[in-house]
Amino acid sequence: MIIKPELVNKIKNYFNLNIYETKVWLALISKGIASAGEIAEMSGVPRSRTYDVLESLEKQGFALAKIGKPTKYIVVKPTHVLEKLKKNAVQLAEEKVKILETLKETKEYAELEALHNSTTSEIKREEISGAIKGRTNILSHARELLENAEKEVIICMPASELIEKLRIFNGLFSRLKKEGITIKLTLRGTDEELKKISQRYNINPQRTNLNSKFFIIDRKQILFSLTQGNEEQEIAVWLNSDFFSSAIASLFELSLRRANSNRTGLDLRGR
Repeated sequence: MIIKPELVNKIKNYFNLNIYETKVWLALISKGIASAGEIAEMSGVPRSRTYDVLESLEKQGFALAKIGKPTKYIVVKPTHVLEKLKKNAVQLAEEKVKILETLKETKEYAELEALHNSTTSEIKREEISGAIKGRTNILSHARELLENAEKEVIICMPASELIEKLRIFNGLFSRLKKEGITIKLTLRGTDEELKKISQRYNINPQRTNLNSKFFIIDRKQILFSLTQGNEEQEIAVWLNSDFFSSAIASLFELSLRRANSNRTGLDLRGR
């Protein structure tokens, strides 16, 4: 039996198997029921290793051992294998979440916090900055910054992206408004997109033609994208600087006032 290398690599990655396990499983699928010797001949896996591999597949739920001699193995239907793997993945995720939920109560976590506090107190404020890669990571960091805002947030970004990442911002704007924090939302997009955002978040966004994305928090911190396009390759820079953040905010508002001299301004709280 000739197995395409491309298929082996794909199945290996999809089902988290090694090369030998993948080849043996594919051979068993094509045969239905077979002995270790038959599988070794079909798969090209050394016979001395085939026994161990079949036992491994049996433990993982990919095959069943048939009673009798010589021992033969029966393939488990791929649909059943997939469902079992899904259940296992959910169970492992739930167990990990439970561990993470109780982590703050441990002595080790308290030591981590104490160690962090002792080191960050010695770091100069202007040194707390960095580069962030990947749109998901950038927006997650933006959410964290926004959650810690005290007075004002300025957001400039494509409207389509805000709609696409609804999960990240869902509930955040409502909480900011309840805390009396001013939201200045400036978006580049269509009338339909801006209307959708206005209805969803109960905020009247300002329109802009600027092809840019940045978040300014309390005029003390700024997160701005250096690149656009490829989501995974997008890069942003985060700066913790009163001087720079305030200057960019003032220049941005000035440019908006000049471009929209007939409008009411940019200070937009929830309606």
